[in-house]
Amino acid sequence: MTNSGPTPPSGAARWWAGARLKTLPAAAVPVAVGTAVAAQPDAGWSHGIVWWRALMALIVALALQVATNYANDYSDGIRGTDEDRVGPLRLVGSGLVPARQVKMAAFAAFGVAGLAGLSLAAAVGWQLIVVGALCMLAGWFYTGGKNPYGYLGLGEIFVFVFFGLVATMGSEYVQTESLSQPGVLAGIAVGCLACALLVTNNLRDIPGDTEAGKKTLAVRLGDGSTRVLYLALIVGAFAFAVALAPWRVWALVVLVAVPAALPPLRAVFAGAKGLDLIPVLGGTGKLQMVFGLLLTIGLWISV
Repeated sequence: MTNSGPTPPSGAARWWAGARLKTLPAAAVPVAVGTAVAAQPDAGWSHGIVWWRALMALIVALALQVATNYANDYSDGIRGTDEDRVGPLRLVGSGLVPARQVKMAAFAAFGVAGLAGLSLAAAVGWQLIVVGALCMLAGWFYTGGKNPYGYLGLGEIFVFVFFGLVATMGSEYVQTESLSQPGVLAGIAVGCLACALLVTNNLRDIPGDTEAGKKTLAVRLGDGSTRVLYLALIVGAFAFAVALAPWRVWALVVLVAVPAALPPLRAVFAGAKGLDLIPVLGGTGKLQMVFGLLLTIGLWISV
């Protein structure tokens, strides 16, 4: 029998695919932006940033992202909701890797996040242990457990809170041991784009999720309203970034990223479905990276 499909990855390539490295900007951007918010005037070339803390915060964020990806792969796989998947490869659903191994990979990544987080807690305060534990629980129970909240339409709230507010404001807090209004605004802006990524993913998966009984927010809202939500999140990201201007005027440089938002927006409102939404996901990820880089630079040079 001739197999005309792509050859499945083998060895370490399987694990790289399962880690879904293209999602890592969602973890790196809030750390970069939150660290830039923490920059202090008249504090030398580093603006008072403790770089080892920034590095540990980045490791925590990246490890939590990878852990959540593996955890979702495991939980969706054992439920059978990934058997007819349009998007990226899933290790358990495809049968390439035993479920138990993927579960252990998730726990290992959570462990890396925990170790890096403990170093920050030792320097900053025990409260970070509580925040870290909540992040891990949220990552696991997104699709794990008997009643995963990702199946109830609450996934966007998780992403907004943990990959927007918590990651951005937490990165500010480990530097200054305080929170600020600019940190909140930046966290909202970053959270909007992180949610836009999930909305794109769930818009693509509406048919399969509906059949599997996975009631994501996109399934609950329907195709048309989900496309409007995508637009609102993109506009919201830019609006809250612009709102930072009274504190850091060069935050306005983020508007240079507007052209990067146009191709995915056009595709969404042209009615792209299924495989045609995969480039939209890539375009949204590119927008997130450009947006995050520009906002980080703008916040930094405004100090």
